Amino acid sequence: MHAFLAEHRLRLFPDEMFVDLFPTKRGRPSVPADVIATVMVLQALEGLSDREAVRQLETNIAWKAATGLALTDEAFHSTVLVLWRNKLRSSDAPQRIFDAVRAVIAESKVLAGKHRRALDSTVLDDAVARQDTITMLVTQIRRVRKLIPELGSVWVREHNLEPGRPPCDWDDPADRDRLVSELVDDANELVWAVEDLVTDGLELTEKQADAVALLALVAGQDVEPGDGPGQWRIARRTAEDRVISTVDPEARHAHKTRRAYRDGYKAHVAAEPDTGLVTACDLGPGNVGDAHAAPDLLADEPAGTEVLGDSAYSAGEFRAHLEAHDMTAVIKPPPLRPAVEGGFTLDDFTIDLEAATVTCPEGVTVTITRSGSARFGTACRTCPVRKRCTNARAGRVMVLHPQHRLLAAARILAGTDDFDTTYRQHRPMIERTIAWLVKDNHRRLRYRGTERNRLGWSHRCAAVNLKRLLALGLTHHDGWAITAPV
Repeated sequence: MHAFLAEHRLRLFPDEMFVDLFPTKRGRPSVPADVIATVMVLQALEGLSDREAVRQLETNIAWKAATGLALTDEAFHSTVLVLWRNKLRSSDAPQRIFDAVRAVIAESKVLAGKHRRALDSTVLDDAVARQDTITMLVTQIRRVRKLIPELGSVWVREHNLEPGRPPCDWDDPADRDRLVSELVDDANELVWAVEDLVTDGLELTEKQADAVALLALVAGQDVEPGDGPGQWRIARRTAEDRVISTVDPEARHAHKTRRAYRDGYKAHVAAEPDTGLVTACDLGPGNVGDAHAAPDLLADEPAGTEVLGDSAYSAGEFRAHLEAHDMTAVIKPPPLRPAVEGGFTLDDFTIDLEAATVTCPEGVTVTITRSGSARFGTACRTCPVRKRCTNARAGRVMVLHPQHRLLAAARILAGTDDFDTTYRQHRPMIERTIAWLVKDNHRRLRYRGTERNRLGWSHRCAAVNLKRLLALGLTHHDGWAITAPV
């Protein structure tokens, strides 16, 4: 990798590729763009912090050769990497380093004639620790008071805000509720005081406004009214889209299975299964579904692309998107769940969308309403197989998905040998790509916030793609080409 970058970094990352980041003659970069891009790729490849990357540039001959520095040349300061990432993140093309590697892939024709794309996601652990409700309240109250000096006159319980855990008998539920009530009341008082200050003409900065909004959020997301007026307690449920840390408010609980979850972000990739090359990447909150992110991963793919995915991508809306773009879905449908354990499923009913009717296994036919529901009502009272169909007193009620046609067809297709052969041969290969991307502790993120981590993930995908291309025999003779058979 180092020898390849030493020879081709200027071709990969020319100065004109980054010229829009410095539109004026003032503040022109003192470090060449190809050097910065090379360091970012090596940093993402080896999983280094900014200081560690600069240290490598100072002491590692391979890094100096890759960037074109002489042995006696000094490295730049680590904050230069922060500056460049900030400029990339705020630009119109933040993933341009990843896109530059994609351009190499396209020119080399390594994917020529390969029209399959496999989709998958993996959970990346956030860079901060999860905070409980009390810690979030205390931390954010302190932060808001520090950011807005005008709140210094608002009375709060100072003893709860001192360093360390607030005074409380943690084994006493009543005392825990007392502490929660005090912190929620103090948070609400501060929020109301800010509203009064704004009414009186105080203009909040974006940072101040965000801090107040986050305080209001954490003061309400995990609590419910207590037994008396002005009393609060921790709610016996988990709020939807719950903030888990005031240090990184964009991190979320991420579920990959019903029982197992971690805190962080969900990284999404589309890859060509035979070569393992990443064709598109994205990163978002951990609680966002895979099918929601999938359309953007396929935005640059032509009609006729065969898309492989597990049941997480089986949403009817995503299947409709693929059909609208003339793409073929080889996506495993989730199993149908009967209303009664061991009973009839949706596929045991005859559904005629053209006639707008549903016929049950006993031959009773009802009409589908405009809202997509079918009610069997009184017909279920004397039905001999009622116990296999429903426990509802009012009889079986079916609500059809808006994309029922596509979902039903997908279940039929999944039962064929052709589907099984294609899915088993090509779909598991993306797990290999995911393993390359997260190996050597790369599952742990280094940054806070979606945009920062999305940029870091794109650099990681670019670095792994380059490493894979070199393994496939990437060369340059009047253009990029692959020498080894793929």
